[in-house]
Amino acid sequence: MSRESAASDRLDGPLQPDYEVVVVGAGFAGLGAGVKLKELGIEDFVIIERRGDVGGTWRDNTYPGVGVDIPSFTYSYHFEQNPYWSRVFAPGAELMSYASDVADRYDLRDHLMLNTAVEVAEFDDSNHIWRVTLGNGATLSARFLISCHGVLVTPVEPSIPGLADFEGKILRSASWDHDYDLRGKRVAVIGTGASALQIIPSIAPETAQLDVYQRTPIWVIPKPDVAVPSAVQWVFANVPLVQRGVRLLTTAGSDGTVILGAVYHSRLPALSKAMGAVCRAQLRMQVQDRETRQKLTPDYEFGCKRPSFSNTYLPTFNRPDVDLITDPIERVTVDGIQTVSGHTRKVDALVLATGFKVFDLPYAIRGVDGADLATLWNVDRKQAYQGSTLPQFPNLFLVPGPYGVSGASWFGTIDLGVTHAAEVVQEARKRGATRVAPTVHAHRRFLNDTLRKVEGEVFKSAGCTGSNSYYIDEHGDAPFLRPSLGVFSWFAVRYFDRSDYSFSALAGSDRSATTVVSV
Repeated sequence: MSRESAASDRLDGPLQPDYEVVVVGAGFAGLGAGVKLKELGIEDFVIIERRGDVGGTWRDNTYPGVGVDIPSFTYSYHFEQNPYWSRVFAPGAELMSYASDVADRYDLRDHLMLNTAVEVAEFDDSNHIWRVTLGNGATLSARFLISCHGVLVTPVEPSIPGLADFEGKILRSASWDHDYDLRGKRVAVIGTGASALQIIPSIAPETAQLDVYQRTPIWVIPKPDVAVPSAVQWVFANVPLVQRGVRLLTTAGSDGTVILGAVYHSRLPALSKAMGAVCRAQLRMQVQDRETRQKLTPDYEFGCKRPSFSNTYLPTFNRPDVDLITDPIERVTVDGIQTVSGHTRKVDALVLATGFKVFDLPYAIRGVDGADLATLWNVDRKQAYQGSTLPQFPNLFLVPGPYGVSGASWFGTIDLGVTHAAEVVQEARKRGATRVAPTVHAHRRFLNDTLRKVEGEVFKSAGCTGSNSYYIDEHGDAPFLRPSLGVFSWFAVRYFDRSDYSFSALAGSDRSATTVVSV
């Protein structure tokens, strides 16, 4: 009998867990957590993945034109540089291949539990373990839970009247149907975010007519994308220090372009204005029609919504068979879209590129005394000490949680999250602790300090009015981005005060008692 099935037969659960660590999600964050655990000498872990392979975003998103919008030298693990990126901004298929290679190279496949969804995770405070209920009804347990389920995993289904009645084809950016042929079709794209910027220029040459429905325009940055010559790839492979140097430059450039002005907006307002000027200059050069340029020009400050890099999106609107529509959608009909002006345009297919729910939890997480994480975030506000942990949820690490996203590259965020989790787990093992959580005081101090710093970000400025930014949540907070540059965040999560955590252990050498002792 497997460990998993055996665990499911012990509903009262063993006092000793099935695993020391359960990792949820086999995207780049989950794989990074696995690598870090092995680096610490922890082999007793499992990575649970609801799909059939690793890769996360790059496994699921295969829409036309998909690729990174951060230079690939930065958008990769610092400890596993790939010298063979085909372009500065690699296509999505190469990222998926990279994820698969990392899983193989670091022997993570033996730790994978694929095609398995997590339904509920509940903390058993009597035994200091997490009990994880799976979609197949089985239950397993772990001392520590590292949740790498992702920040943008649940697509937003637009609440447009009549959408369910549409008789044509509906395509979604996160689950593209490649069997559907767009050639000669009338297609409407709803949304102009980062995914739409890649989809629109990729499908425009195929469609008979392409209608783009825009609610809020996006800032578009010139994309310095070129093919990486084989000679350069050879140098990267044989002189790794060169690629590390390039990575340092692209990281500094990406953070400086996308993050610096947003995080320190109150101190450096000129930076946002300068980037906005660069984007407007590109818009003037690439779009011929004045009225179309005006529609594509954001009326909010640069940085309020995540900008994106593209050299091909804006010129697409010069095509006679592409129309930009800013008249709000009234409803979807059986064969088209009707706007509030009463005009209806017939289409054969709809492309929904309407974004994701930020920090949506794909499974229930319940802590001490029945505390529910989703309820806490909805009723109070999104919060997590160092962007990772909460007092009511011992032995839980979010990679990332609110205020845990740092820098322009997702890999910088991964490094922060798994590093912090590793530091805390190491400290717990050193002390013989079976339960660890941030103190209420430390958590509150971190939250208050973070909220104060966020007030200086661009998201809280008057210039963001009307931006419809997912950076701003229902509480009026901006919990997505940590209000500091990546280098400062790294020092904070690595060299935090250990007294910010409360460590305790089950009394008795056999851990059979439920009395706890501080350690």
